[in-house]
Amino acid sequence: MAFLSDKKIIELEKKANDIRESIIEMLQEAGSGHTAGPLGMADVFTLFYFHILKHDPKNPDWEERDRLVLSNGHICPVLYATMAHAGYFGVEELKTLRKFDTRLQGHPHREYLPMLETSSGPLGAGLSQAVGMALADRMDGNDPAKDGASKNRFIYCFMSDGEHDEGNTWEAIMLAGKHKLRNLIAVVDRNNIQIDGFTEDIMPLESFADKYRAFNWHVIEVGGHDFRALNEAVDEAQAIYEKPTVIVAHTIPGKGVHEFERDYRWHGKPPNNEEAKMALDELRTLSGKIRSEHQ
Repeated sequence: MAFLSDKKIIELEKKANDIRESIIEMLQEAGSGHTAGPLGMADVFTLFYFHILKHDPKNPDWEERDRLVLSNGHICPVLYATMAHAGYFGVEELKTLRKFDTRLQGHPHREYLPMLETSSGPLGAGLSQAVGMALADRMDGNDPAKDGASKNRFIYCFMSDGEHDEGNTWEAIMLAGKHKLRNLIAVVDRNNIQIDGFTEDIMPLESFADKYRAFNWHVIEVGGHDFRALNEAVDEAQAIYEKPTVIVAHTIPGKGVHEFERDYRWHGKPPNNEEAKMALDELRTLSGKIRSEHQ
């Protein structure tokens, strides 16, 4: 994986802020959708699509691409915005989110947007899908740990912390640990909120990391807004040969908009016109600050 220079980090900061602006604009236009999770995961998506992933927007079916499965499909505004900024389709299409006849459904639908790896929405299903992909790659001889593998790729699965309330998630965790799927890397958005409140009030998850370790996973905990630390975490995960890895990314829900941050009530609602203007003003001010500081 390529070294992450200071210059590249600045570029990623700018891009993540642009993606956050697009998220607010598309949610405002749609009048429905999720706000906190997409804003909180913008840095992770930016790092992957603009630095880590092997992919080609001009050839989305490229056989040797990495696979990225989004399990918590409700945060799809950040997926769509990142893919648009990466060149998979025009940024102007983002304004069609959740509208009739749009390709940008309220939860990702592969039949409408073929460059997606999966359709998602029911929480807890994504890791099972990713485990299936990782097992299939191993059966096809595409294990990145093996010399001469025809494809040296990884299967990434982005997940929410709240979906660990689902039993299906733990079945997939156990299966991946049993088969030592070192080509599988999960990234958990540990933002501590779900639609009804804070995770530790609704259904406590701690000791979260120890639970994964008990099922034979390598665990890395990292700040979800620190590009260099996130990049180093993925680098470490790719170097683990005896088990799957989970990166627990501690994020701030609603990141970038002070009024939205750490407030679980923004999990599942969009900003109205006044709130969107406030949010965009704050994000654009931050963009200007980033540019002025590094010119």
